[in-house]
Amino acid sequence: MTDLTRIAPVVSDTVPLGDSRFFRPPLPSGHVPRPRLCERLAEGLSGRLLLVSAPAGFGKSSLASEFCQALPEQWHSLWLGLSPRDSDPGRFLERLLAGLQQFYPGLGEDAQALLRMRQRHQPFAFEEWLDGLLDELTERLVPTAPLLLVLDDYHLARGAVLDSCLQFLLNHLPEGLVILLTSRQRPDWHLARLRLSRQLLELQEQDLRLTEDETRALLGSQGAELSGTVLEEWRQRSEGWVAGLRLWLLTRQQADDDSPERVPQGDEGLIREYLLEEVIEQQSAEVQSFLFDTACLDRFSAELCDALREQHDSAAIIQHLQTHQVFLVPLDEQEHWFRYHHLFSDLLRSRPAAQRSQSQAALHLRACRWFSSQGLHEEAVEQALRAGQPEVAANLVQNLSEEQLLGEQNVACLLRWKMDLPDSLLASTPRLLVLYGWALALACQLDAADELIQQLGRFLPAPDAQEQDNLLAQWLALSGIIARGRGQVLEAERYCSEALTLLGAKRCGPRLMCLFTLANLAMTKGDLWRARGLNREALELAQRVDNPLFEGRAHAERARVLHARGEVQRALAEVRLGQQRLHGFPAQRVYSVRARLNLYEGYLLSVALQTQAARTKLLAGIGEARACRDISVLMGYCMLAVVERREGRLAEAFAQLAEAERLMHAWDVPSIYYLAMITVIKCELWLSQGQLELAEVWLQRLAETYCGETPGVAPEVHPQLVLHIELQQAALERLQGRLEVAERRLRALSQYAQSASGQLFVVAAQVQLALLLKASGRDREAVSWLTSSLEAAQGGALLPYQELFVHQPQWLREQLLARSDCAVAGELLKYLPQAQEGLLSRLDSQLTEALSSRELAVLQLIAQGCSNQEISEQLFISLHTVKTHARHINGKLGVERRTQAVARAKDLGLLR
Repeated sequence: MTDLTRIAPVVSDTVPLGDSRFFRPPLPSGHVPRPRLCERLAEGLSGRLLLVSAPAGFGKSSLASEFCQALPEQWHSLWLGLSPRDSDPGRFLERLLAGLQQFYPGLGEDAQALLRMRQRHQPFAFEEWLDGLLDELTERLVPTAPLLLVLDDYHLARGAVLDSCLQFLLNHLPEGLVILLTSRQRPDWHLARLRLSRQLLELQEQDLRLTEDETRALLGSQGAELSGTVLEEWRQRSEGWVAGLRLWLLTRQQADDDSPERVPQGDEGLIREYLLEEVIEQQSAEVQSFLFDTACLDRFSAELCDALREQHDSAAIIQHLQTHQVFLVPLDEQEHWFRYHHLFSDLLRSRPAAQRSQSQAALHLRACRWFSSQGLHEEAVEQALRAGQPEVAANLVQNLSEEQLLGEQNVACLLRWKMDLPDSLLASTPRLLVLYGWALALACQLDAADELIQQLGRFLPAPDAQEQDNLLAQWLALSGIIARGRGQVLEAERYCSEALTLLGAKRCGPRLMCLFTLANLAMTKGDLWRARGLNREALELAQRVDNPLFEGRAHAERARVLHARGEVQRALAEVRLGQQRLHGFPAQRVYSVRARLNLYEGYLLSVALQTQAARTKLLAGIGEARACRDISVLMGYCMLAVVERREGRLAEAFAQLAEAERLMHAWDVPSIYYLAMITVIKCELWLSQGQLELAEVWLQRLAETYCGETPGVAPEVHPQLVLHIELQQAALERLQGRLEVAERRLRALSQYAQSASGQLFVVAAQVQLALLLKASGRDREAVSWLTSSLEAAQGGALLPYQELFVHQPQWLREQLLARSDCAVAGELLKYLPQAQEGLLSRLDSQLTEALSSRELAVLQLIAQGCSNQEISEQLFISLHTVKTHARHINGKLGVERRTQAVARAKDLGLLR
């Protein structure tokens, strides 16, 4: 007869609840399920070890418990919650054997007797004992009824002998047994072989951090509903720390504080108590002193900590903090630089001064000296200001070169320093006046920059002719940048040209800024060849001085001209050349040039219809540009709005523009920089919605400002604004039914853009012409203009064809298939078949919602063949109102005629 105990465990699921030694704690109240992590753990059940290691409070035990509940039906689990008493290997192995006997009665009875007879003060051959037990267990285990052994809180029990025992157990683990271990520190085992053979699945702190959805679910379970912005602030402060969020919510409840704006703080309430008891007080006095001394640093390395503490053991202490998972966050792949978790840092910085080895000011001053010695001037200035030494900070700022300032263009940092420096210091030397003149000009604070550089006159005449020429050149260059910002073209060109004649070869930064400004002005005039030549000169200069930041900026400016010429793929290649030059720059620092390159790559990818890749690059660029306070962030938000519009998410598109406008207000940027660009994108969105009157009003205002008899100058961020306005005016006229006027405007725009080599707007104008003519029944002319546009789009400008995707997809497909030899046609066909149905369905639902009940009533009567007069009489509305409704209907449905509106409405299911 078969021995059934050798085939399957006796117990069906887990050990009896009455045995507290193997009790699996229940999930806490308000537990947020984490199926994504359970799925990852399930993937590791085919191996030997599931390792979950993270600092205190990241939900390791809760995850293990949730995973045990979600185990496949054939699996069983044995839970061992460990304590310091289990550091004795004999006691641990007794518990382990007792737990296994719950599943396999009679297992290891002789081995159990040996353990009970051992003397703790005498050596014991644990590995030999384990070897015999594993042989017996192997006979009892079967793959069809596997067992998961959970060792919870292993950090409480670990020790050299126990580590050795479990290493042996892991190396000889029989088939059908898998270990799940949770710990605040990684066990001191040899895991490389397991990892290589895919027998190990490991989850660490970054895996256990709450996602946005999980954070929202946790807050919602506690009745805390937060808006998107506040929720993101909570996530950033808590860094996905489960216990931190729970404790903060409890603290708020105890204090009866329901203000959502208050984000988690580590030095308050229950978070403070938890970190003190569970983390800080568990460390030695030496480690605690290290924590309190280094808490003043935003980032630190072992060398910096040694200099700060005047010790030589920082590397060992940092290694200890890493091993024991003491809320240390690495900032690079080499794990050279670190910071503390935000909430942990809050607590450390709030501790009494008596717990530090030296005063806070002294620590900051030492850090300042070390950063300065390493050439890290930005951090050195920050530390000097925190030490309360503005004179030291001002002296360090003076040591910055224009090349460094104009290369990095971290305006946010410079303006922050300016707030902390007394005005008397700021105006004490011409060097500081020049540096902060540049900072204010780059921040678009034109009046403040102008006022500051006027004070340079106090230092004239200079001691020698060279210094005199240098001050004059700097004044001219800055005056040129300020004049460009104000739209004063002639003054900007004169100042920048004169500055170039005076600036010496070593003044690479100001020279480049003048060249970029002149190139930008050339683009506003449609002189793309001159802009191209100026940018080539700038790139050659940047390459001669071997400055990667300047080279990156020059590549970005060259890409802008190539884009305007319709050469999208070449522009993308140019941007990527610039990114390659910045490849070695640290990710934890922010650079305006890198932000611009990412933003422009996103822009170009959008024009090439690579929407998802475009979104990723735009978001990365926006984040870095915001950190630098770079005006190019405006382009990122506007292009995101265009991407959202293409996806049919108009509400999200308007939200992106609103955030851009809010940010410009917060930065106190003059409206001349941003208002026109945001408004012309809004007009695009209004036209998509069918709000023709609103679009007409604002397009008229834009045209009066930038296209009238005394036109204003297009802003730096959108030098081809005038062409954009003309294109949108043509779209408006087409939707209003003023087809002849729209056609004339588009023909003129195409001709002008062609003469200026602005192929991007040539393509856009010709595609609109093809759409207009096709809708008017002039098929032959429509085909001719479409063919012409395809020739102009050889550089990769695909975005203008979007409207044809929506309104004439079948006709467009037929025309593209007839041009098998055209590369652009082939590219468009890749997007048309896949994008057509999804794009149309999104736009259809949007247009359906946009039609009001009165417009639907008018549409139904139009379908019945009623005249406008008849509709007026039946609905008791004026003839003018009928015409207005009809115009709105055509605009919202994207058609030109009544018959087309009826056909489109039937396709959408609005009419039967």
